[in-house]
Amino acid sequence: MKKDWNTIDFLRHVRHDWLNKVQLIKGNLALNKEERVKEIIDEIIAEAQQEARLSNLEIPKFATLLLTCNWGNYCFQLEYEVLNDEKCQYIEDAVLTKWTTMFFNILNKSAKSFSENHLSVSIAPESNGIRLFFDFSGIIIDRALIDDFLHTKSPENIKIQIRTLVEAEIALEVFVENESASD
Repeated sequence: MKKDWNTIDFLRHVRHDWLNKVQLIKGNLALNKEERVKEIIDEIIAEAQQEARLSNLEIPKFATLLLTCNWGNYCFQLEYEVLNDEKCQYIEDAVLTKWTTMFFNILNKSAKSFSENHLSVSIAPESNGIRLFFDFSGIIIDRALIDDFLHTKSPENIKIQIRTLVEAEIALEVFVENESASD
């Protein structure tokens, strides 16, 4: 799942996404669905605002992972929301990104391919770290793999709380302490 995005690849995917959005607007205009066009534009604005908030967190590797996740071969669709505008200046970006990538890969192996699998990540920066809420809905075919991953030793500054872990739903709260807090 790891891909190093060069500028051309990145721009190609962004252009493709924007062309899809413009075509969706154009098609709805042709059908005289003015209300739907307004909804699509509002969705685009909300998405752009979330992208800006994510980009401004000062954790670029993690932001890139989330921004490019749906361009990969994961069997789930990712949505994310940044809940406030606080910065993450003292978060170990590489540690957070590595853990999240490993979680995405385990989830990808554990979920049924070609199903309606959705992963929502809510991001709440705090003064002493960052709190992440992972909510998955879909079809899990290997719950034990996820369970094993979540119960293995994570880095000291990552605290995992399992809220729900059943066949069709996973809810986790993950807290990552600031570098200075774990010293």
